[in-house]
Amino acid sequence: MKTSRSERTMNYFVLTLFAAAVVFPIGWTVLAALSPDRSGSPDVGSLQWSNFADAWRQGDLGHAMLASTVITVCAVIIQALVAILSGYALGVLGVPGSKVIFPVILLGLMISTEVIVIPLYYQFRDLGLTNSWLGLIAIHVGMGVPFGAFWLRATFRAMPRSLVEAAEIDGAGSWRRLWQVLVPIARPAILTLTLLNFMWTWNDYFLSLIFISSEKLQPVTLALGNFQGRYSTEFNLLAAAALIICVPVVLLYAFFQRQFISGVMSGALKE
Repeated sequence: MKTSRSERTMNYFVLTLFAAAVVFPIGWTVLAALSPDRSGSPDVGSLQWSNFADAWRQGDLGHAMLASTVITVCAVIIQALVAILSGYALGVLGVPGSKVIFPVILLGLMISTEVIVIPLYYQFRDLGLTNSWLGLIAIHVGMGVPFGAFWLRATFRAMPRSLVEAAEIDGAGSWRRLWQVLVPIARPAILTLTLLNFMWTWNDYFLSLIFISSEKLQPVTLALGNFQGRYSTEFNLLAAAALIICVPVVLLYAFFQRQFISGVMSGALKE
């Protein structure tokens, strides 16, 4: 369908408006982080790169980055493995009871974190898992598995059934069919799931606030909250700390951008 010139102009105008609305706060935060003025007033003429070093040192972001890295990497790896196995069992193998198990797993998507956080806290406290990385990792794994199982079940079910049957005729066992046939094809969907889980776990603030009380164990989101309390009058350092914390997610997205878009748009190969 051919679009008129005025329609194209209007489309570009709207898209430019949305792009500006997204880019402006990011650009303003970057300029504030480089500002020599404590209020963060942008000053392009005298950029102060040492603000990032000061924010890193004064906010003790090294320990927080280590905590977030350990929690996020462990949680995301376990989430991905459990999602692949559950998606394969429910979507391809058709294990007995899958018609009952799958809706039960999906209940995890329908119950909000705020509803279960109080009983969860007392249960984890009795088990000695509060104020520990292990407890927080277990919670993130439990919260991420329902979406992962749903995502990869749909991905595996969309693949050609003949592909699995051909591998089975060639003598491939169930494990080989999964890891050498299905997983390589589902790579964009798995990477998309990994990136989403990484972003959700890294940016978590609510669960960390409830379950982590020691400053030595707190992840970056809590460290930024404490930094804001101590340096609320130095907005340039606060903006620099916020940008430092965003770097891992931005780098990961930039590295896997093509696979992420492919996974979101197509999901998997279809017959």
